[in-house]
Amino acid sequence: MGSVGWSSFSRRASWRRLHAIAIAVLLLLPIGASPALAAPSSASTASTAHVYLLRGVLNIFSLGLDDIAAQLRAQGIPVTVANFASWSSLADEAAIAYKSGRIKTIILVGHSSGATALPDMVAKLDQLGAPVKLAIGLDSVFRTRLSGRVGRYVNFYIANGNGEPVAKTAQFQGKLENINVQNVPGVGHMSIEKNQIMQRKVISEIDAVVFGRSAPASGPQKPRQPGAADAAGSGTARAAAVRQ
Repeated sequence: MGSVGWSSFSRRASWRRLHAIAIAVLLLLPIGASPALAAPSSASTASTAHVYLLRGVLNIFSLGLDDIAAQLRAQGIPVTVANFASWSSLADEAAIAYKSGRIKTIILVGHSSGATALPDMVAKLDQLGAPVKLAIGLDSVFRTRLSGRVGRYVNFYIANGNGEPVAKTAQFQGKLENINVQNVPGVGHMSIEKNQIMQRKVISEIDAVVFGRSAPASGPQKPRQPGAADAAGSGTARAAAVRQ
């Protein structure tokens, strides 16, 4: 009897210990899981954004957009690269995806004629109820006018080349920045989207929207003048960025 009683007591003691351990584990689980539930992961945030990159007249002259697309995809950001002539159908697709909830952040980037088409795409998306969060133009060759809603529209143009600033209409809602990049080393109309400095600017602007990272200040660029290297504060240099 003594042996049986001790055995029963031992089993009850072991069960109580296991029960206590199980309760402790269960109490710890919500604490360990809470960080993952508290904030969405970067991958989740990236997957609900979509970047549309519009090439110029001939696809072979905007190949730098492929490099930008590859770097964005490496961060988990969905990308579509297409010719500028597809801007209207792309707007339809983006609006459908936005209304379904598959896309929450619409971002547009265009080079040359692709940049010229951006204001039209912004306006159509606004009409369709899918506002653009960020639009970046790379040296639009025609003067364009901006209407509709866009969180931020950045127009990088080369003032001493074919580039043109973008004007805003009374129907525009958002922030517009025209930034002259003629002094960026190696930049030109046919190379602006291939230029690594410009690619970093574009990707930094996109990352700031998608991931909430700080984008480097675009700041006005001042063209260099002969003999003005030591007179940065003279005020004779023409401001090369027009902020509206």
